[in-house]
Amino acid sequence: MGHGVPELVLESNGRTWTLDPSRAYTLGRDPQGDVVFDDARVSWRHATVSFNGRSWVIEDHGSTNGTFVQGQRIHQMELGPGSAVNLGNATDGPRLNLSGAAASVATPQAQPQQQPYAAQGANPGWAQQAPAQQAPHQQQAQAGWQQQPQQHAANIPQQQGPGGVAGAPPVYGDRSPTTFHQFSLGRVMRIGRALENELVVSDLQVSRHHAEFHSTPDGRMEIRDLGSHNGTYVNGQPIPKGGTQLLGPADVVGVGHSTFRIVGDRLEEFVDTGEVSFSARHLTVTVDGGKQILKDVSFGVPEKSLIAVIGPSGSGKSTLLKALTGYRPADQGEVLYDNRNLYKQFAELRQRIGLVPQDDILHKELTVKKALKYAAKLRFPADTTAAERDARIDEVLRELKLDIHKDKKVTSLSGGQRKRVSVALELLTKPSLIFLDEPTSGLDPGMDRDVMQLLRGLADDGRTVLVVTHSVAELALCDKLLVMAPGGSVAYFGPPEEALNFFGYDTWADVFSAFENYRDYDWAGRWKGSQHYQMYAADIDAVAPQSVQVPPMQAMKPPKPQGWMSQFVTLVRRYVSVIASDRGFLALMVILPAVLGAVSLLIDADRGLLPNPANPQTGRIIPNGTATTVLLILAVGACFAGAANSVRELIKERVIYERERATGLSRSAYLMSKVFVLGMITVLQGLLVGVIGFSSREIPEEGLVFGSATLLELSVPIMALGFTSMMFGLIISSLVKTAEKTMPLLVMFAIIQVVFTGCLFTLHGSIGVNQFSFLMPSRWAVAASGATLDFNKISPPETPGDTDPLWEHTVGAWAMDMGALLALGVICGFFVARFLRRHEPEVMRK
Repeated sequence: MGHGVPELVLESNGRTWTLDPSRAYTLGRDPQGDVVFDDARVSWRHATVSFNGRSWVIEDHGSTNGTFVQGQRIHQMELGPGSAVNLGNATDGPRLNLSGAAASVATPQAQPQQQPYAAQGANPGWAQQAPAQQAPHQQQAQAGWQQQPQQHAANIPQQQGPGGVAGAPPVYGDRSPTTFHQFSLGRVMRIGRALENELVVSDLQVSRHHAEFHSTPDGRMEIRDLGSHNGTYVNGQPIPKGGTQLLGPADVVGVGHSTFRIVGDRLEEFVDTGEVSFSARHLTVTVDGGKQILKDVSFGVPEKSLIAVIGPSGSGKSTLLKALTGYRPADQGEVLYDNRNLYKQFAELRQRIGLVPQDDILHKELTVKKALKYAAKLRFPADTTAAERDARIDEVLRELKLDIHKDKKVTSLSGGQRKRVSVALELLTKPSLIFLDEPTSGLDPGMDRDVMQLLRGLADDGRTVLVVTHSVAELALCDKLLVMAPGGSVAYFGPPEEALNFFGYDTWADVFSAFENYRDYDWAGRWKGSQHYQMYAADIDAVAPQSVQVPPMQAMKPPKPQGWMSQFVTLVRRYVSVIASDRGFLALMVILPAVLGAVSLLIDADRGLLPNPANPQTGRIIPNGTATTVLLILAVGACFAGAANSVRELIKERVIYERERATGLSRSAYLMSKVFVLGMITVLQGLLVGVIGFSSREIPEEGLVFGSATLLELSVPIMALGFTSMMFGLIISSLVKTAEKTMPLLVMFAIIQVVFTGCLFTLHGSIGVNQFSFLMPSRWAVAASGATLDFNKISPPETPGDTDPLWEHTVGAWAMDMGALLALGVICGFFVARFLRRHEPEVMRK
């Protein structure tokens, strides 16, 4: 060491390090770093201390919570003996005191830890370099690959940004790469879950053979998707399935929980292990009329944090949650997932976010294990095996202590246990961010504590958890507290134990009363003028939203983990399981049509449905009122049964659909699964109604279409009517906001069908009324059966020759009636799909 070059001694919490001017030293939470801090506010690779030839310099590496000297956040600053530095917080963050070397001894921790290369025969095409503590998901599939420990972060050239690319945006905040992979020109590097890949990633979000890197003849690199299920992403945007894309020096490739960047002749890998930072900057939401329901909300949280959001009704908590998850992006501002813009990269990042709504996202009729099995089948790629899914389910059940309840029906669990199962469902895909909306709503104080302790444990295990809650009893378990004021602005953000003192009240009841009594008070202004604001939020608020240039979203839908048919089959099986487990519904499905068919037998049981002979005196047909009355009752019964089957099906599953849609569920597969199962049930019910209603009466021996199978010909319109009514029921279910509103609309629908059957009064010739009746399924079903029975003879018009063309006793009339009936069902399906679209994350609709 040259004379006159000053050594520097760092002292923190009783530990000392003597720094050698000949090399740089990294500060952070990374165990492989030089000066290691076990504090959640300190970033993985927080800062570097080095000697620049003239003086010692500390350089912040874009850390989440900042580096502070004398209370001011710094990015690069010269240091000397007598200086003091705080990491992560200006006042109480870990403190480093700097002094000369006279009284200190270098600790082994600060010495370079060079490790030799693995002395194995290297594959000439590839060399892999990995950290000493390699991420558990990395496996060596290629025997003979060369492994090398990752060098100290300080040895990476300091002029480069995180990840090693000068001026490039950070991949995961300020983290160093998890692994390096050496490229060799002309070779292909394949990524996937299967062991035969060059780079094995045991992540169930990744396909067995997912993608591959290879070089072009001109020396450039490109990524090729191998038909992956969850997609391959470049800068957060999906590339076409099976497509390729050239890569530039700053391009970031996403595959499952791993992100890759090419730097020179090597590939840097960053693994999202769950420890991610999260921040919101200047979020503002404006609704129709210009009213702001969220006003300039900014806050930032470090990894492994539990954040609670509280506030009175009307303070924008639900709006904030939708903005943070991408369900309803803010009109202004941005949400950053470890420095990546969530809104612009939602297609990729949605797989890393878990959301537990206030209502359970489970089918309560299923057992815990079966509910999770169906969820795993829908969320994991189609090439995952049942054993892989079961292993992940068992792992999550053990983590949440639900393994003893796995064979119980969800409906038999306590409120707290049901919430645990909802959390378990979200944990299947190992999300790094978990949002919960009112998870303790309706729970007693004991269960409230259990759920909050569960969330505390999830954060401690390496996740960032944000919970919107009304409960203030367990706020002390949280790292940070965000208090929203009426009108959607921030009234406080910081440690929960300092919040009441900040407001100047003894209880939260007093704080909420103050919000109510002083609604026009500038709570946000008070917050921004406070010392707490300077300590906990000023640094985030001071950063203007970035205008990151991201390629425009390609004209393609985000990839789905399962193909359409696979999703359809899974959804049908789940729906059948739900129905089969509800014995009351099964019984009602049989009893309802049987009763409705039997009621028709009470009407002139001895009379048939054939045309009466002509009156010998007038020569006119004697009207047969029995036929029209029987058909009226059977038609109304089929309408009511069909609509009743479906009128609650979409509204009761709305929360489940919203969540599954965000994870890649196909809207058409979901709708068709409902149509298929309910259609089968309704058609069988219609057959039962028709057989009971028609079989005991005298009917024509020869039909129009089915020949001697007249009973079937009369029943088919009743079956089709039930199916189309079921489709109308789905429209009602997709429109209403609560299940309670479905019953009045169901009754109204059935009554309208009675009026427009054509059996109560003559519709043909009534201008306007007849045309409106064409929208009613009962009009066409009665007309089709009426054509077979020859209603123009059974119930002749008062004016001879003024017959109803829909009742003509011809094959053409019957076919037209049936075609119109089924067309109404198809049109209903189109509208249901459009209405379902309203219940999807808004960012997916753009």
